[in-house]
Amino acid sequence: MKTRRTVLAALASLTALGVLTACGSGDAAVEQIKPEGQKDTGINVGPNQNRIHTAKVDAIAGKLPEAVRKRGTLILGVSAKSNPPLAFRATDDKTLIGVELDLATLVSDTLGLKPEFNPVSWENLFVGLDSGKYDAVFSNVTVTEERKDKYDFATYRLDDLAFEAKKGSGWTVKGPEDVSGKRIAVGSGTNQEKILVDWSKQNEKAGRKGVDIKYYDNTTDYYLALQSGRIDGYLGPNPTVAYHVASAGQTEAVGKFSGAGAGLQGKIAATTKKDSGLVAAYAAAIDHLIENGTYAQVLKRWGLSTEAVPKSEINPPGLPRTKS
Repeated sequence: MKTRRTVLAALASLTALGVLTACGSGDAAVEQIKPEGQKDTGINVGPNQNRIHTAKVDAIAGKLPEAVRKRGTLILGVSAKSNPPLAFRATDDKTLIGVELDLATLVSDTLGLKPEFNPVSWENLFVGLDSGKYDAVFSNVTVTEERKDKYDFATYRLDDLAFEAKKGSGWTVKGPEDVSGKRIAVGSGTNQEKILVDWSKQNEKAGRKGVDIKYYDNTTDYYLALQSGRIDGYLGPNPTVAYHVASAGQTEAVGKFSGAGAGLQGKIAATTKKDSGLVAAYAAAIDHLIENGTYAQVLKRWGLSTEAVPKSEINPPGLPRTKS
């Protein structure tokens, strides 16, 4: 049973992310997050999502392995952490919502399958893929050369990272020297952590101070640390940073970079176990969604139109291998 304390904590987290308003008629309330003073419709963060759907395409569904078609469900791994607008809990503190779930739902629709979402920690997303528990992961996974050894990818969004700092910081991040000696929070086991660690090493090699890297369990913890001055910045997915900057009005983006590092545009992809026979169906489904316009509708709904891809690519060049 959900306690009053749990409900209050959930609402407090949403308040920290932006302005929560409720409107509607009768018993059907629509809860929205939008920047203070914005007049148009905000982002629906309530449990009644009215998700965009599309029809099954038999030719694309036919690309699936027979066992998956007969099962009738697509078993999907998603992040259990609260990362708006990627994947997070609605105002009921229970319903999973976000752009990743919306796109995964559309892919499932196209394949004629019912999506079954499994929220787990980041590391367990890959454990689930390795064991064959999940048919795919839709969780802001960047294509990397190392990951391509074990997984197949069908891209569906550009991957950009951003540095976030307290509003009025006067700080701009263009390269490693700009983070020298700074206290910066980052998610453990992520590509942004790899980039930040590499930048710290570059600084130390050049005789500058390294980066004081901090880790927290939840995105809201990063924001509280920023406001209290315990950290100078946060390096996270650009969608998460852009959402928070726009909705809360207390921070600013001070630098934006490709999630694949210098010289290569990172790509976010539906991730499946290597040689599972599923990736071609995912890519075809994503291409269909791009063509019929539902893909663009979902990205626009979550404010991520700038991260659209023209087509899905299977196993494109990814973040380079970590140098030993």
